[in-house]
Amino acid sequence: MSSPEHGGVDRSVELIACEVPAPTTAGVEGSGVGVSEEITPLLTQPGKPKINIFTISYPRRKPREQVIRSQDTEGSLVLQFISLLWSGSRYSGVLCMAVSSAIYFLMEIFSESFSAQPIPLYETAFVRSTIILILSYSWLRRSEQPIFEPRHIRKFLLFRALLGYLSLMGFIFCIQRLPLSQASVLSFSIPIMASIAARIILREKLRIGDIGGLTCSFFGVLFIFQQRLTSQGGLNKAGRSSTFYFQGSRHIYAVLIGIFASITGGISLCCIRAASKDSGQPMSSVLSFSLLATPAAAISALLFEVFVLPSLYSLFLMVMLGLFAFFAELLLARALQLEKTSKAANLQFIEVALLQLWRIGLRQVVPSFGHLVGCLLILISAGCTIYAGPDKEMG
Repeated sequence: MSSPEHGGVDRSVELIACEVPAPTTAGVEGSGVGVSEEITPLLTQPGKPKINIFTISYPRRKPREQVIRSQDTEGSLVLQFISLLWSGSRYSGVLCMAVSSAIYFLMEIFSESFSAQPIPLYETAFVRSTIILILSYSWLRRSEQPIFEPRHIRKFLLFRALLGYLSLMGFIFCIQRLPLSQASVLSFSIPIMASIAARIILREKLRIGDIGGLTCSFFGVLFIFQQRLTSQGGLNKAGRSSTFYFQGSRHIYAVLIGIFASITGGISLCCIRAASKDSGQPMSSVLSFSLLATPAAAISALLFEVFVLPSLYSLFLMVMLGLFAFFAELLLARALQLEKTSKAANLQFIEVALLQLWRIGLRQVVPSFGHLVGCLLILISAGCTIYAGPDKEMG
């Protein structure tokens, strides 16, 4: 095609139709690379997240997340502490006994802070033993553990129940007929008796450090009760002044009953350790004691005391103290299952030190040199026992 307007130059457009050859294997492999390289940038990358106004996280949600995390952290700390107590780790035994002594301390504070009508001691023991019996039986049933242990373990449980009840009744006798300071000193000689009994019965090694810790703690108790031991007056269990104490030979008779109660209490701790180690779970010793103590305390209350009908408020306080006693007895049995007797028993002195410090803080007791030295000796001994942990070789 030519036109004179363009100076006679012949300009033409040529259209060429090319046929695409049929794809072959080599052609596909060769062309596929080129096509994929050209098409791939045009496709959306699945690995790259899309960011738009609907996917941006705003800072207003952070405080709520922090609160949830803090709550989870607090809950996990509590669970970790419970796991540390019960898991059977290196310090589980001494920590269980320390917490058990702290619970007994809380029981004293609870009974002193909330005044109620005076209830006889055997009646109080009956209510407390009944609560422990119900809770221990329910625990074993829900955990699907056997209620009755094998025969070779049953004998330890029987001795534990019998000796424990004799110790309890003996100290109730002492509280009624001796000054409270003297009865307290006799009751806190149980750890020494338990360590001696464990050396004889269970063949446990009694090291110099164990003897030193027990001696230090017991001297701390003597320092704390020094003034009241030398005085003539005392307080009965209800907190009222009392002057009805045995004198002369009768006083010695009451002291001998207290020593007997201390010995039976120490042997009872050894039976708890023997039964708990063989059975693998400490709840059986708690159940066995409550099985004997509940009916025996009921019979003693009917024979030796006048029954007092508690009010609802007094009954509530008695039930709460029974709950505290259950957990204290359970942790005590667990501690004796994991730790040797001398170390675990030494931590029972923590109760009297914490109680004295509490009364000094509330100005119920005038602080003296003996009180401070006694508390310091007990806390140092307990701290060394916890820090040292269990022995490498358990005797």
